[in-house]
Amino acid sequence: MRRWFILSAYSGFENKVKENVERRIHTLNMEDKVFQVLAPDKEEISIDKNGKEKHKLSKLFPSYVFVEVEVDETGNMDDETWFNLRNTPNVAGILGSSGNGTKPVPVPVEEMNQVLETIGMKEKPTFDFRVGEKVVVLNGLYRDQIAEISAINMEKQIVTVLVEMFGRATPTELNFNEIKKIGA
Repeated sequence: MRRWFILSAYSGFENKVKENVERRIHTLNMEDKVFQVLAPDKEEISIDKNGKEKHKLSKLFPSYVFVEVEVDETGNMDDETWFNLRNTPNVAGILGSSGNGTKPVPVPVEEMNQVLETIGMKEKPTFDFRVGEKVVVLNGLYRDQIAEISAINMEKQIVTVLVEMFGRATPTELNFNEIKKIGA
């Protein structure tokens, strides 16, 4: 399973951190543990005093570099990967680690999906379900069970479904990609 983590880079060194991590991936044979490294830019256009357009690239997320890493079933990266990432030159730390040897927490999937959509690496999913419609749960505790949609949050790309459990309808939040139409 892959999850995204955020490296805290020294200000102005985001591209250097990206290059350093990519170099370390190859030199330390971590291609099976670290998959993508992103330091997204945005183009800013301004008009100078002479009326000329100036194009400037700036960081979309200053001082942050996103890294997609292989994690175990609990969402933790292995010790070697954690050590190598946090000891990369110009990396101040990994967000979500409270120190004292605690491993960092990955970025929540829905938040990372929004980042990937913002930078154009992922298309916003189309969702053609309706409240009251019956669906099949694709993974997790309720895998292969039939559920009824009770609420849809388009912004967070989350659907609340009612799953039958012990004779009662139990509400559960799932991502859009965790359900499918019955018979689809």
